[in-house]
Amino acid sequence: MSDKLRVLVFHHLFAAVCEEMGEALLRSAFSANIKERRDFSCALFDASGQMVAQAAHLPVHLGSTPLSVRAAMELGPFERGDSVVLNDPYAGGTHLPDITLVTPVFLAGREQPDFYVAGRAHHADVGGTHPGSMGPSVDIHGEGLRIPPVFLVKAGVLNETLMQLVRANMRVPTEREGDLLAQLSANHVGAKRMGELAERHGRKELVRQSAALLDWTAALVQNVLDELAPGSKTVRLCFEDELENQDGSTMPLGLEIRVSCGRITFDWTGITESMAGSANAPRAVTLSAVFYVLRLLLPPGTPTNDGILRSVDVLTTRGSLADASYPSAVCAGNVETSQRLVDLALGALSKAPGLGARIPAASAGTMSNLTFGAAGPDSFAHYETIAGGAGASEIGPGAHAVQTHMTNTRNTPIEALEVQDPVRIVSYTVRRASGGKGSEPGGDGLMRRLRFLVPARLSWVSQRGHRGPWGLAGGQGGKPGGARHFTGGAGRGKRLGIEASLHIHAGDEVELQTPGGGGFGA
Repeated sequence: MSDKLRVLVFHHLFAAVCEEMGEALLRSAFSANIKERRDFSCALFDASGQMVAQAAHLPVHLGSTPLSVRAAMELGPFERGDSVVLNDPYAGGTHLPDITLVTPVFLAGREQPDFYVAGRAHHADVGGTHPGSMGPSVDIHGEGLRIPPVFLVKAGVLNETLMQLVRANMRVPTEREGDLLAQLSANHVGAKRMGELAERHGRKELVRQSAALLDWTAALVQNVLDELAPGSKTVRLCFEDELENQDGSTMPLGLEIRVSCGRITFDWTGITESMAGSANAPRAVTLSAVFYVLRLLLPPGTPTNDGILRSVDVLTTRGSLADASYPSAVCAGNVETSQRLVDLALGALSKAPGLGARIPAASAGTMSNLTFGAAGPDSFAHYETIAGGAGASEIGPGAHAVQTHMTNTRNTPIEALEVQDPVRIVSYTVRRASGGKGSEPGGDGLMRRLRFLVPARLSWVSQRGHRGPWGLAGGQGGKPGGARHFTGGAGRGKRLGIEASLHIHAGDEVELQTPGGGGFGA
């Protein structure tokens, strides 16, 4: 077997470990957000904390998880049976509902871990002011329980004191505990499979091939950079967009991409301010957006790993929207600002000679986050993102009603939602003609209307509520999204802001509309 073919085989072997971890988590989780929407991600890391392989899960999780793994590694040295849990956005995390579990993998006879497996899952509630832990907040303390890297399991013994602390801060403690233990089980599956691979191929071969995978991906990135800026040429690409404020004003955002001498720099230092709301993105989220955009430029089948970032510099200003610092609120930074960072990067790359035709118009540009729930004897908590329209490109029209860019979750089935929570879905349909017009039209968004059977607290977190996603090459922008609250289900309804939190009475209805994608071509 040739060396190249052998590396390809190990690429699929390592990715299969991550995929099986995901299946184990999916089949043992309690919440609909994990078992139905699949809002989780699993990956494999080498001894230095570099991501070697991942499953086909969520880009916003996977590009940022390496920072969580490295934060967890600081608790070492480890022993067999250890697992570290964290969600701290200032220590490699994204936002508080995304809880990461990191487990060192000790291969036969080794006293030091050769690999790490990690799983990150979005929990439907982690405490805080709002059920679902998503909503308007002034600082991180209103968003839920913040967990620095700490041992959930030490030498095979579960930290019951920590579990008690977690349960005491969650609105649905049994569900949270079940989901967290499902993550632990998934990590055990990944560690076991890596042990089996070592028995079959040898530890040294696994280490050697993991390094080869990183080199392979890094070389493919170099090919792209050589295409963008051949020889000693320097290329500068700039783009501007905006992030909406609650009062209807906007915060201008800018990015400069520089390609020179085999390196690419994403310069976000023009973004110097933070936002008063929750749209501040930790540096891990900004790295994840860069990671995702570069992966889009690579050939199909390219191994997705930390080799992507080997020739990349990411410049941010500490304490800004693109590099949040304590005590900034961050829940929307992960789900909303991450999408805008991708829009900025793709917009800049659309100006690159020879590359523009491969870049699509802007997609929905928001994850359209809905959370609702209640505390008490009959407590419940629900979280989901609502799909939107994809941007069109020279290749063809944008897809209708899909999760785009940094999110890769699925739809919450009506049956699962109505069984688990006291709501009914009144209507759920594609929002026709919401995509931007063009020679290739943008994809349409969605419209979803819910009726509540009991009183609840609801939060809505979104973007692109005032101006829709932009088109390219003369294509028109998509229609903006929005939400309305209907008291008793009647009347014209009250329009909600891009971030809203309100009390819902039994019989009230809420209608959500998501943006369409931008069109391409006049």
